[in-house]
This record gives sequence, C-alpha cells and structure tokens, in this order.
Amino acid sequence: MIPVNRRGTQPRAGMEYFDARRKPHNLGKVVVALVLITLCIFVLKQSPVFGGTSVFSRHEPGVTHVLVTGGAGYIGSHASLRLLKDNYRVTIVDNLSRGNKGAVKVLQELFPEPGRLQFIYADLGDQKSVNKIFAENAFDAVMHFAAVAYVGESTLEPLRYYHNITSNTLLILEAMASHGVKTLIYSSTCATYGEPEKMPIIETTPQLPINPYGKAKKMAEDIILDFSKRTDMAVMILRYFNVIGSDPEGRLGEAPRPELREHGRISGACFDAALGILPGLKVKGTDYPTADGTCIRDYIDVTDLVDAHVKALDKAEPSKVSIYNVGTGRGRSVKEFVDACKQATGVDIKVEYLSRRPGDYAEVFSDPTKINNELNWTAQHTNLKESLSVAWRWQKSHPRGYGTN
Repeated sequence: MIPVNRRGTQPRAGMEYFDARRKPHNLGKVVVALVLITLCIFVLKQSPVFGGTSVFSRHEPGVTHVLVTGGAGYIGSHASLRLLKDNYRVTIVDNLSRGNKGAVKVLQELFPEPGRLQFIYADLGDQKSVNKIFAENAFDAVMHFAAVAYVGESTLEPLRYYHNITSNTLLILEAMASHGVKTLIYSSTCATYGEPEKMPIIETTPQLPINPYGKAKKMAEDIILDFSKRTDMAVMILRYFNVIGSDPEGRLGEAPRPELREHGRISGACFDAALGILPGLKVKGTDYPTADGTCIRDYIDVTDLVDAHVKALDKAEPSKVSIYNVGTGRGRSVKEFVDACKQATGVDIKVEYLSRRPGDYAEVFSDPTKINNELNWTAQHTNLKESLSVAWRWQKSHPRGYGTN
C-alpha cells in the first residue's frame, strides 16, 4: 500500500511548484506579453524591411526613384546630390573603378534618413548583376552616367571603351525594357560630333567622331534611338561639353585616380600642378588653326550640368526622344583656361607645351539655343575664374581627394 502524505507532496528539485493563488498574477503577465507581441508585429509590418523588402523595392505615390549609374563619380555624385536635395529617392550603382566611395559617404551623411539613398556596388557589364538590381528595386527613371571618359585613353584601349560604354548601355536598356522602367536620361558627349566644319555646334550637326570615346558614345546613342522607335520610353540625350567646377558648398569635388592624371581633365592637371603633385602642366598641341594655337573648348560648370539633367528628367515625355547640347555657347582656348587657373589658385603654374594628343580636335563649342527654349535652361556659372576658384577650394582642403576607396 502506497503511503499517503496528507500534508501534501513536496515539489521535486527542478520542477516548478504551481500555486493556484498565483494564477491571476501569471495570467496578467500572459496578457501583457500577448499585447506586446501584437504591437511588435504591427510595427514590423509597417517597417520597410518587413518580409525582406524595402522602400526601394516598391513604387510610392509622389516619390520618384532614380537609378544613378556611376553615381560615385565626379558628375554622377553631383547629380545625386542635386536629386537628393530635390527630394528624389536615389540608388547609386558603381563599381568604383573610376568613382569614389568617399563621395557616396558624403551623400550618406548628408541624407541619412531611411528610404532616401542606397549604394549598390556592382559592375554594369555583368548582366546577372544588372538584372538582379532591376528585379529588386522599383525604379522610375535612370540617369546613366557610368562610363570611362578620357579621349587619350580611348585611343590606347579602344575595346575597353566599346565594352564599357556601348555594351553596358545595351545591358541597361535591356533591363529597363524587362522591368518596365520608362524614363532614360543619357549622359552623352560633344565628342560624337568629331571635328565639325561649322561652329557653333547644333544638335543636327553631323556626328563624325574621330576617337573611340566619341564613337562608343555615338553607338550607344544609335542603340537608344533604334530601341525607342518600338517603345513608349521617354528619352533625353544630353551631349555635354568640357565639365569643370564643383559643389559651391564644398561637399563634393573632382578626384580622379592618380594613375589617370595623364589622361584626365585639364582642370585636374592644373590643380595638381598648383598643389605641387605634378611639377607642371603639360599643354598638348600649340599648332591648331585657332587664334593662339591651342584647342578651343566650351567649359560647362558641373552645377549647371546637373541642373540640365534635373530639368530634362522633369520634362521627359513618354514616346518622345529629345537631344540637347549642354554648354555655355562660348569657346575658350586652353591658354585662356590656364591663365584663369593661375588666377584662381594664385600659383604661377609652370607650363610645358607638347605635341598634339591623338584623337583631339581643334575647336568645339555649342549652340545651346534648343535647350534654352525647350527646357528653360541656361548656364549660370560662365566665369572661368569663379568656377575654378570654387573647385580649387575643395582641392586645397582635399589634397588626397576622398582618400582611399
């Protein structure tokens, strides 16, 4: 016979003792926990990351989501800054081969709010990566800046330029078509015109490029134009001239790779010489049929250039292709530019005059009448010394550019 402990069985070690008198207290805890769990689920469902999605992956009324290819580069970063200031949602895609992560970091610090800016490290020559980017993001428009862009380098590495410019643009177009992205703002160049017989250049001036950079850009334009005939895509092609300057508030600037100084823009070479990074400035070509023997170019401030892009985005219409020259309408010689750079930096830069650079042309400047009339755009920063002074302030405070990538 099993003995009965009439005083109650004592709980064994490791077992919880249940006391009916504690039941109301435990029930209260359960109710509170259920309320908290319900609240957490509700908050999570409102979160942009609930279910593995983000605000970048869905269209929202009143929000325009722009993919900026090459957005870590000189022009692309300035365009991203302007878009963000104007309350666009921005996704930057860049492989950092020419761009700077430091520029992206500046933008991230300026616009830290969720859903404003994201950076994707990817190569636009990789079709799988491009398709994945478009599949995972809801873009409303594409600003396609990404490209290698040095005339001299293009004559040395032509295949690289055709791959990077022409082929990559084709992949972007295919992805836009597959995922229903209907607006393209394409970054093109006056190099597609080559060396026209008549100045200034208008949009209908024959395109006869004389270097692989210009040829690759023209091929990309041709692909866009042929494709647009069979779609309702809104297309803006901006052919711009020689870009100078930087953000007036000193947040962004131009920071080319040191190994590309030989091929880079003359403004970068001037600043490097003024900083003592280079022993002097090399001017290539003094026997052109111009007033002082040096090339004549149309220098457009980057602030004006990105303003043209935003206006183009605002005016883009379905089933319509528009092409615009983006320049000041005034040609300046390289010697004029060097003199302005000396004044802006306050440094008597040593200048060495050399023979012509392969692929260069004597005189190129724009007639911006069409963009003035149709987009209400006019260059505002046309004083060479002032634009260079703004850029020089950034260069002096960033002697190593943005630092290491």
